[in-house]
Amino acid sequence: VVFHAGTGFSGGKVVSAGGRVLGVTGRGVDISAATRNAYEAVAKIGWEGCWYRKDIAHRALSRGR
Repeated sequence: VVFHAGTGFSGGKVVSAGGRVLGVTGRGVDISAATRNAYEAVAKIGWEGCWYRKDIAHRALSRGR
């Protein structure tokens, strides 16, 4: 599931309006699988200047949930 915010329209296209633009959610049998699925989805999304955080879910993973 991909949620978008901080977006707008320009020339008939969805464009970044700055800040955090997408929230990508993954599902799985546990937090490890859900995280892996989310990052696999993120890898399929991109545009010039695109970057993403790689530390999301690290606290939950360290707790073993």
